[in-house]
Amino acid sequence: MSSGYAGWRGRVQCAIGLVFLVFATLVPASFAQTPAAKAARTVLVLGDSLSAAYGLSASQGWVALTADRVSKTQPGWRVVNASISGETSAGGVSRIAGELKRNRPAVVVIELGANDGLRGLPLQQTRSNLERMIKLSQAAGAKVLLIGMRMPPNMGRDYTQGFERNFSELSKLHKTAYLPFLLEPIALDRGAFQADNLHPIATAQPKLRDHVWKALAPLLK
Repeated sequence: MSSGYAGWRGRVQCAIGLVFLVFATLVPASFAQTPAAKAARTVLVLGDSLSAAYGLSASQGWVALTADRVSKTQPGWRVVNASISGETSAGGVSRIAGELKRNRPAVVVIELGANDGLRGLPLQQTRSNLERMIKLSQAAGAKVLLIGMRMPPNMGRDYTQGFERNFSELSKLHKTAYLPFLLEPIALDRGAFQADNLHPIATAQPKLRDHVWKALAPLLK
């Protein structure tokens, strides 16, 4: 009885060992045949306080709302918001190479220049900075969406017209996607802005998201 049981147990252990051996040789092969998950393509947003949700929680801003829409409607895409309140075009130029290297975006959204205009910085300086960002983005293989801004009339006719023209001319020259004026849907609605009369309130952000989406969506196809 004892020797019979020992023999039976030995045969069972051998069988189990054989099963594990077969499993060990087959499983890695099946894993090797499974393709690696494809990395998500990135939309990189380089902007100022208008894109950084100034005065709001980050989740309320138009960029976060866009990211939420992208996650639901554009599988395989993600949005990275590299916007900083107070950023100028010069600041964007100083950061863009690092952002391109870190995020390897397929699309770059440039929403900068408003702070240049409000400070009355030379138009050619702003133009050169925006052009540099466009060229670097395109050289990295990314499509570019350039978002324009307008200045209040108190800056003077020559300055305001030249400022607006910078965006349209650069977009045409470098064949970028183009949105002439970020705040167009709410510009005439004082109630859509915070007390500073510069930054949109939370309930205005979905309108900005929808406005930008018209120019951004075609780049995600």
